[in-house]
Amino acid sequence: MASKAIKRRPCSADTDKPSEKHMETTIQDPIAEPLLGDNRHKDKSKRYELATWSDFWDGTRHDCLRWAHLLSTFIAQSATKLVNVISKFGSALGRLFGCSSAPQSSQNGQTVLVNLSPLQEQRLRLLRQRLDVPYDCSSVKHQDALKELWRLAYPNRQLPPLKSELWKEMGWQNSDPATDFRAGGFMSLENLIYFARNYPDSFHRLLHKADGKRAEWEYPFAVAGVNISYMLVQMLDLQSGNIRTKAGVHFVQLLEDDDTAFENLFCVAFQMLDAQWLARRASYMEFNEVLKSTRVQLEQELTSGGISSVENMPSFRMLKR
Repeated sequence: MASKAIKRRPCSADTDKPSEKHMETTIQDPIAEPLLGDNRHKDKSKRYELATWSDFWDGTRHDCLRWAHLLSTFIAQSATKLVNVISKFGSALGRLFGCSSAPQSSQNGQTVLVNLSPLQEQRLRLLRQRLDVPYDCSSVKHQDALKELWRLAYPNRQLPPLKSELWKEMGWQNSDPATDFRAGGFMSLENLIYFARNYPDSFHRLLHKADGKRAEWEYPFAVAGVNISYMLVQMLDLQSGNIRTKAGVHFVQLLEDDDTAFENLFCVAFQMLDAQWLARRASYMEFNEVLKSTRVQLEQELTSGGISSVENMPSFRMLKR
């Protein structure tokens, strides 16, 4: 049973907008009176003396403020350079002794250092390298991966051409799936293949919308997977040089014992999104809101105490092999 194609709402007829009324406005005459009182009847010499002292102190205060600003700017720049030097020195020591550091933003806003083992650092580096690989429709490797996804999704059906309306049944928005990867890149296709191979029961139930009462306008399965991959990259702060999100710091700790922690987290996130979709009785136009709430729940589970692997997360139990 293939997932239903998305129905589109008919466009309503354009209605003529009522002509806007123009209101004439008049500009009042500016106030001619001085802001300060009239001092024409005061003693001229006294007035001159007061103005002279005022000008003197104003000029002195201006010079003081200017020098204070220059001094504070110099101190700030010097402090920044000193911090950079210390940071580079600390990174060099970390590489020398076989560990590296990643900053973590704690709940009180302070920054603490988290040490990574050489294995964690290596797996994180490989994961980041995969982020930079876009889907290339001219690559034989990428074409074969897309064909493999079809075989895993529909093992009893003939493989269609790479450009065919049949791809829409999987949840691609266009007859050419290559146009739907965008920011998700080739890694999002790899995640879908991993999902199909390691949790085939959950994969097919989500693909065919087998659970619960579904909306008339369902979310497209394949494109949802691309969006989930991109959401995880943002949530875990994988594209930045230093991971600063709490979820990202907890995630890199999982890489010590699980080199597929990202792929498993993708599968949990997909299953979690579908559960929230059903609970909210959502339809196509609410997909982004469901994706946001999925991210919130995922962050909460990932950062809760006692999570040493993705399999320890409460929502992992929803996955079926």
